[in-house]
Amino acid sequence: MPFRPTNDTVNAFFRSFGYAFEGIAYVVRTQRNMRVHLVIAGLVIIASVLLRVTAVEWAVIALTMGVVVASEMVNTVAELAVDLLTEEYHPMAKVAKDVSAAAVLVTAIAAVAVGVAIFGPRLWELIPK
Repeated sequence: MPFRPTNDTVNAFFRSFGYAFEGIAYVVRTQRNMRVHLVIAGLVIIASVLLRVTAVEWAVIALTMGVVVASEMVNTVAELAVDLLTEEYHPMAKVAKDVSAAAVLVTAIAAVAVGVAIFGPRLWELIPK
């Protein structure tokens, strides 16, 4: 017997997208670093158009931006979860928040490396010799 989704399962499926968009809106509204990442992503998109990156380079850039944005979201989740568990200072809470922030830093550094690899040669060619 084939699977036939009911209206309830279809509605639940589409509601889940709404919850996800609410999460995106929350992070953009409350996290300054997310707004910084998005501004930089916008500049990268503009540079990609102007410098005519290839389809494969677009894929690498899109994946890289997605990883940075997602890591910022996971960092927000970690910080909120730690804050929910304790209002007092605890050394392990600090470590959890620091490691979560470090994950974002690592992805951002990797994104810079991707940017240098893709845009570096093109920008180098623009320098008058």
